Amino acid sequence: MRTQMVFAMCGWLVTHGNHECNKRFCDNCKQSKDVDHLCYMRPLKDALPPAGYKVLNVFYNFETTQNTQDTDKAKLHVPNLVCMQQFCSRCKDVEDGECVR
Repeated sequence: MRTQMVFAMCGWLVTHGNHECNKRFCDNCKQSKDVDHLCYMRPLKDALPPAGYKVLNVFYNFETTQNTQDTDKAKLHVPNLVCMQQFCSRCKDVEDGECVR
């Protein structure tokens, strides 16, 4: 049977002994973060692919407006600018952007 108690400072129901007020465990980044922490992606593992692997790096960003109502509580994200850049593992150190393949 687990012991539960209400923590006096924040009023949260605590089921373990290592509680920090105004923090919660983030399922994405697997760390204890502030309650208003917005994490949408898991961090990359700190491991490089083996030497000789061909790797294509793709970076993208969507800038959106939220002027269109989707439901009573949500607005639709409409892209108004989409940017993308890519380079292969052989071209990553080339400064002028010309592919060496």
